[in-house]
Amino acid sequence: MNQGLEEAISVTDLTKVYGERTAVSHATFTVPLGKVCGFVGPNGSGKTTTIRMLLGLISPTGGTGTVLGESITHPERYLPRVGAMIEGPAFYPALSGRENLRVLASLGGFDQSIVDQLLERVGLGDRGGSKFKTYSLGMKQRLGIAAALLPSPKLLVLDEPTNGLDPNGIHEVRSLLKDLAADGTSVFVSSHLLSEIEMIADHLVMLRQGKVIYNGRTADLLSAQQPILIAKPEYAVDLTKLVEIIKKSGHEVSVIDGAAHVLSPAEWSATLNRSAFEAGITLASLTSVLPTLEETFFEMTGDSE
Repeated sequence: MNQGLEEAISVTDLTKVYGERTAVSHATFTVPLGKVCGFVGPNGSGKTTTIRMLLGLISPTGGTGTVLGESITHPERYLPRVGAMIEGPAFYPALSGRENLRVLASLGGFDQSIVDQLLERVGLGDRGGSKFKTYSLGMKQRLGIAAALLPSPKLLVLDEPTNGLDPNGIHEVRSLLKDLAADGTSVFVSSHLLSEIEMIADHLVMLRQGKVIYNGRTADLLSAQQPILIAKPEYAVDLTKLVEIIKKSGHEVSVIDGAAHVLSPAEWSATLNRSAFEAGITLASLTSVLPTLEETFFEMTGDSE
């Protein structure tokens, strides 16, 4: 392990071309150590291709990169310290969760004595003896994460780990990833569920058509967005007049669910409140909110899927 290492992943100009199609184009980003980093983008934006390059499954067409301080041209130097789940986990249906992990530990040359500890860690301690085929989708995903943790990795790479899960399953996986990062494991997780990533990711890498459009702290991205003032008049009949007042002040406004949504700094709320009052309009509510990660992403990518 390189001394003084600050980044789990660092890539520069990473590119992958298939014939006429460029799947990943000059991607440059870093993933800090010991954090949950969300890797987000629409389907087909190059997330899985990037992950496959990082794991040495496919070779880049161009660019350079390091994982845990070692060049991606020599994946054998870092893969023993990386755990990954990039497609739905494959297990023997007739074996128990514990037996499946023991088989994988034996195949990989990992310590079998940590199997029960890993089952506890992913919340399957009481179901380790149950056959895999009896597991819910959420339990199967958590067993997949347990398998990825067999090498006691410094970096955990997960491709869409909450795919197909119900809200309870998503919550379970979310809690697990936060706990892993708190224990010092770097987690690089791709997902299209932006509301989930917003809740767990300290850091973000955003892809759009194979290009990186944001790389940095989640909080920095969200705080840089223009806040939205939501003004709701006490009487619906006053909404048209309220919208006219806002437009005359030079602010963009749209009407959603009987309220005026205004792009403006939070400080302008006092002026709006006063203007409405002077026009004989009583506001039932006036709040300032920052856009969600999902709203921010759609605004940045022009995507509405």
